[in-house]
Amino acid sequence: MSTQDRQKRRWHILIFLTPAVLVYTALMILPLFGTLRLSLFTTVGQEQVFVGLDNFRTLLGDERWSSSFWNALKNNAWFFVVHMLVQNPLGIAIAAMLSSSALRFSNFYRTAIFIPTILSFVIVGFAWKLILSPLWGIAPDMLDAVGLKFLFKPWLGKEEYALTTLALISVWQFVGIPMMLIYASLLSIPDEVLEAGECDGITGMAAFWKLKLPLILPSIGIISILTFVANFNAFDLIYTTQGALAGPNYATDVLGSFLYRTFFGFQMQLGDPNMGSAIAMMMFLVILLGVCIYLFGIQTRMRRYQF
Repeated sequence: MSTQDRQKRRWHILIFLTPAVLVYTALMILPLFGTLRLSLFTTVGQEQVFVGLDNFRTLLGDERWSSSFWNALKNNAWFFVVHMLVQNPLGIAIAAMLSSSALRFSNFYRTAIFIPTILSFVIVGFAWKLILSPLWGIAPDMLDAVGLKFLFKPWLGKEEYALTTLALISVWQFVGIPMMLIYASLLSIPDEVLEAGECDGITGMAAFWKLKLPLILPSIGIISILTFVANFNAFDLIYTTQGALAGPNYATDVLGSFLYRTFFGFQMQLGDPNMGSAIAMMMFLVILLGVCIYLFGIQTRMRRYQF
């Protein structure tokens, strides 16, 4: 390729990338810097006064703010742990079963499991709130029909159950995403690899553990980091089921709902855009830290393992 052709190719790349870069800058980069700027100011009277990192010191040092922040962060962490321990292993297991050529109606099962993913948070939250209601929900009657009514609790009304219940509802809704990603990865494994394993006597579950699982580790890593980012941005399901106060007694409060109440205000609480921006920046830093640990720690080791 000549120098002139290379220059033309570079111009073509620049032309095609420019619209996407402009849209991303307008919707993501500029609001991010706007949020950072807002977090460094406070409102005195009708004026914005620069206070540096004082908002962050208040958020982490003032007992009234720090207790709410650490409670929300702890709840976010548990929300993520439930997804990692339930959603992703379940998605992998379902994908492994659906990729089996011996399974009939696999297309139907795949579609049925994926359908909740495309439902609105409002529909999912409202529907499950009705299902689990002790007064008019169908959950008590369903458990009573199989002789297990003693297991029913007001799962959304008790502090010790509410957050885990919401996490499991979220798992039900989004298990189709890791299922589809792992399913696609399993289908992309060359037949030659599996045939070579069969020649060595590696079949059935042994083939999955010894051949397929190591080959889909990069996909599992991507799913894990996507789960991390999504869970630490969680807000919709909590808001639709438990409201902005994330009851009972803030047991389901996450960083997203804490940010909403602080920035916009709720009931008797006045909105504070400056402190809300500080919370948003802390959310950004937590997510950035997790992504960096994955990119520079886990993914680097995966590449060494692969090659």
